[in-house]
Amino acid sequence: MDDTIKSAREIALEKVEKLGQATQEERLGWKYFPLGETLAAKYLRDDVNLLGELGQYQGDAKKYVAHSASEVLIRNIGLPKSEAAKKKNKKMMDGLKLLKDDKVGVENVYSRFRYLFAHYEEQGEQQRQQAYQSLKADMEVRIQQALQQQLGTAAAGKIDIEKQPQFQQEWRKVQAQLDSAYLVHLNEYRQAISAIV
Repeated sequence: MDDTIKSAREIALEKVEKLGQATQEERLGWKYFPLGETLAAKYLRDDVNLLGELGQYQGDAKKYVAHSASEVLIRNIGLPKSEAAKKKNKKMMDGLKLLKDDKVGVENVYSRFRYLFAHYEEQGEQQRQQAYQSLKADMEVRIQQALQQQLGTAAAGKIDIEKQPQFQQEWRKVQAQLDSAYLVHLNEYRQAISAIV
Protein backbone atom coordinates (compact mmCIF):
# COMPACT_ATOMS: atom_id res chain seq x y z
CA MET A 1 0.00 0.00 0.00
CA ASP A 2 2.90 2.37 0.68
CA ASP A 3 4.22 2.21 -2.88
CA THR A 4 0.89 3.45 -4.35
CA ILE A 5 1.04 6.72 -2.43
CA LYS A 6 3.16 9.30 -4.24
CA SER A 7 4.59 12.47 -2.87
CA ALA A 8 3.66 15.81 -4.38
CA ARG A 9 7.21 16.04 -5.72
CA GLU A 10 6.90 12.70 -7.54
CA ILE A 11 3.57 13.69 -9.06
CA ALA A 12 5.00 17.03 -10.20
CA LEU A 13 8.05 15.32 -11.76
CA GLU A 14 5.78 12.93 -13.66
CA LYS A 15 3.76 15.84 -15.01
CA VAL A 16 6.94 17.65 -16.11
CA GLU A 17 8.14 14.50 -17.90
CA LYS A 18 4.82 14.27 -19.77
CA LEU A 19 5.17 17.88 -20.95
CA GLY A 20 8.35 17.10 -22.83
CA GLN A 21 11.03 19.54 -23.85
CA ALA A 22 10.20 23.18 -24.44
CA THR A 23 10.53 24.32 -28.03
CA GLN A 24 13.00 27.01 -29.04
CA GLU A 25 10.05 29.34 -29.64
CA GLU A 26 8.71 28.74 -26.13
CA ARG A 27 12.12 29.43 -24.58
CA LEU A 28 12.46 32.66 -26.57
CA GLY A 29 9.00 33.69 -25.42
CA TRP A 30 9.87 33.03 -21.79
CA LYS A 31 13.03 35.09 -22.15
CA TYR A 32 11.75 38.08 -24.15
CA PHE A 33 8.06 38.46 -23.26
CA PRO A 34 8.87 39.93 -19.82
CA LEU A 35 11.19 42.44 -21.49
CA GLY A 36 8.39 43.56 -23.81
CA GLU A 37 6.00 43.87 -20.89
CA THR A 38 8.56 45.99 -19.05
CA LEU A 39 9.02 48.17 -22.13
CA ALA A 40 5.25 48.71 -22.40
CA ALA A 41 5.05 49.55 -18.68
CA LYS A 42 7.81 52.15 -19.12
CA TYR A 43 5.93 53.59 -22.08
CA LEU A 44 2.73 53.76 -20.02
CA ARG A 45 4.46 55.59 -17.16
CA ASP A 46 6.90 57.79 -19.07
CA ASP A 47 7.41 59.04 -22.55
CA VAL A 48 9.89 56.34 -23.53
CA ASN A 49 10.92 56.16 -27.18
CA LEU A 50 9.47 52.78 -28.09
CA LEU A 51 11.38 52.42 -31.35
CA GLY A 52 14.63 53.50 -29.72
CA GLU A 53 14.21 50.98 -26.91
CA LEU A 54 13.12 48.27 -29.34
CA GLY A 55 16.21 48.99 -31.45
CA GLN A 56 18.32 47.39 -28.73
CA TYR A 57 17.05 43.98 -29.85
CA GLN A 58 17.71 42.08 -33.08
CA GLY A 59 15.94 39.31 -35.00
CA ASP A 60 13.64 37.03 -33.03
CA ALA A 61 14.31 38.89 -29.79
CA LYS A 62 12.96 42.09 -31.33
CA LYS A 63 9.89 40.24 -32.62
CA TYR A 64 9.07 38.79 -29.21
CA VAL A 65 9.68 42.04 -27.33
CA ALA A 66 7.51 43.99 -29.80
CA HIS A 67 4.74 41.38 -29.63
CA SER A 68 4.54 41.31 -25.85
CA ALA A 69 4.74 45.12 -25.62
CA SER A 70 1.91 45.32 -28.16
CA GLU A 71 -0.24 42.94 -26.13
CA VAL A 72 0.14 45.12 -23.03
CA LEU A 73 -0.78 48.26 -25.00
CA ILE A 74 -3.81 46.50 -26.52
CA ARG A 75 -5.08 45.43 -23.10
CA ASN A 76 -4.86 49.03 -21.92
CA ILE A 77 -7.22 50.41 -24.59
CA GLY A 78 -10.54 51.03 -22.87
CA LEU A 79 -13.82 52.88 -23.21
CA PRO A 80 -13.36 56.69 -23.18
CA LYS A 81 -15.10 57.28 -19.85
CA SER A 82 -13.03 60.37 -19.05
CA GLU A 83 -10.49 62.75 -20.55
CA ALA A 84 -7.71 60.73 -18.90
CA ALA A 85 -9.03 57.55 -20.55
CA LYS A 86 -9.13 59.30 -23.94
CA LYS A 87 -5.50 60.41 -23.56
CA LYS A 88 -4.47 56.94 -22.47
CA ASN A 89 -6.21 55.38 -25.49
CA LYS A 90 -4.45 57.79 -27.83
CA LYS A 91 -1.10 56.96 -26.28
CA MET A 92 -1.75 53.20 -26.54
CA MET A 93 -2.82 53.52 -30.16
CA ASP A 94 0.17 55.72 -31.05
CA GLY A 95 2.48 53.15 -29.47
CA LEU A 96 0.85 50.27 -31.31
CA LYS A 97 1.19 52.09 -34.61
CA LEU A 98 4.94 52.26 -33.97
CA LEU A 99 5.24 48.58 -33.07
CA LYS A 100 3.12 47.07 -35.84
CA ASP A 101 4.49 46.61 -39.37
CA ASP A 102 1.16 46.62 -41.23
CA LYS A 103 0.33 50.33 -40.86
CA VAL A 104 -2.65 50.14 -43.24
CA GLY A 105 -4.18 47.23 -41.32
CA VAL A 106 -3.65 49.09 -38.06
CA GLU A 107 -5.31 52.21 -39.43
CA ASN A 108 -8.31 50.17 -40.63
CA VAL A 109 -8.87 48.79 -37.14
CA TYR A 110 -8.25 52.23 -35.63
CA SER A 111 -11.08 53.65 -37.72
CA ARG A 112 -13.39 51.10 -36.09
CA PHE A 113 -12.05 52.05 -32.64
CA ARG A 114 -12.65 55.73 -33.36
CA TYR A 115 -16.21 55.07 -34.55
CA LEU A 116 -16.93 53.02 -31.41
CA PHE A 117 -15.45 55.71 -29.15
CA ALA A 118 -17.40 58.49 -30.89
CA HIS A 119 -20.62 56.49 -30.57
CA TYR A 120 -19.89 55.80 -26.90
CA GLU A 121 -19.36 59.49 -26.22
CA GLU A 122 -22.36 60.76 -28.17
CA GLN A 123 -25.22 58.26 -28.32
CA GLY A 124 -23.90 56.32 -25.35
CA GLU A 125 -23.86 59.45 -23.23
CA GLN A 126 -27.47 60.15 -24.16
CA GLN A 127 -28.42 56.58 -23.25
CA ARG A 128 -26.61 56.86 -19.92
CA GLN A 129 -28.32 60.18 -19.10
CA GLN A 130 -31.76 58.78 -19.95
CA ALA A 131 -31.11 55.61 -17.95
CA TYR A 132 -29.83 57.68 -15.01
CA GLN A 133 -32.90 59.91 -14.94
CA SER A 134 -35.22 56.93 -15.33
CA LEU A 135 -33.53 55.04 -12.51
CA LYS A 136 -33.55 58.14 -10.30
CA ALA A 137 -37.30 58.70 -10.85
CA ASP A 138 -38.08 55.03 -10.28
CA MET A 139 -36.05 54.89 -7.06
CA GLU A 140 -37.63 58.11 -5.76
CA VAL A 141 -41.11 56.65 -6.24
CA ARG A 142 -40.17 53.35 -4.60
CA ILE A 143 -38.53 55.00 -1.58
CA GLN A 144 -41.40 57.47 -1.13
CA GLN A 145 -43.89 54.58 -1.23
CA ALA A 146 -41.85 52.59 1.28
CA LEU A 147 -41.61 55.57 3.62
CA GLN A 148 -45.34 56.24 3.37
CA GLN A 149 -46.11 52.63 4.21
CA GLN A 150 -43.80 52.67 7.21
CA LEU A 151 -44.42 56.17 8.56
CA GLY A 152 -47.77 57.09 7.09
CA THR A 153 -48.58 60.13 4.93
CA ALA A 154 -46.57 62.45 7.20
CA ALA A 155 -43.33 61.26 5.58
CA ALA A 156 -43.31 63.64 2.65
CA GLY A 157 -39.71 64.92 3.09
CA LYS A 158 -37.31 65.23 0.20
CA ILE A 159 -34.68 62.52 -0.03
CA ASP A 160 -31.48 62.87 -2.04
CA ILE A 161 -31.76 59.62 -3.96
CA GLU A 162 -28.40 59.98 -5.67
CA LYS A 163 -26.58 59.67 -2.34
CA GLN A 164 -28.38 56.50 -1.32
CA PRO A 165 -26.19 53.35 -1.43
CA GLN A 166 -28.98 51.35 -3.07
CA PHE A 167 -29.22 53.91 -5.89
CA GLN A 168 -25.44 53.89 -6.39
CA GLN A 169 -25.44 50.11 -6.54
CA GLU A 170 -28.30 50.00 -9.04
CA TRP A 171 -26.65 52.70 -11.15
CA ARG A 172 -23.42 50.69 -11.35
CA LYS A 173 -25.42 47.68 -12.59
CA VAL A 174 -27.19 49.80 -15.23
CA GLN A 175 -23.86 51.30 -16.36
CA ALA A 176 -22.34 47.83 -16.67
CA GLN A 177 -25.30 46.72 -18.81
CA LEU A 178 -25.03 49.78 -21.04
CA ASP A 179 -21.26 49.35 -21.42
CA SER A 180 -21.46 45.61 -22.15
CA ALA A 181 -22.38 46.05 -25.83
CA TYR A 182 -19.51 48.48 -26.29
CA LEU A 183 -17.12 46.10 -24.54
CA VAL A 184 -18.05 43.30 -26.94
CA HIS A 185 -16.97 45.47 -29.88
CA LEU A 186 -13.93 46.77 -28.03
CA ASN A 187 -12.72 43.21 -27.39
CA GLU A 188 -13.37 42.30 -31.03
CA TYR A 189 -11.23 45.25 -32.18
CA ARG A 190 -8.52 44.40 -29.65
CA GLN A 191 -8.35 40.90 -31.13
CA ALA A 192 -8.21 42.33 -34.66
CA ILE A 193 -5.32 44.64 -33.77
CA SER A 194 -3.56 41.79 -31.96
CA ALA A 195 -3.70 39.64 -35.11
CA ILE A 196 -1.90 42.32 -37.14
CA VAL A 197 1.84 41.87 -37.44
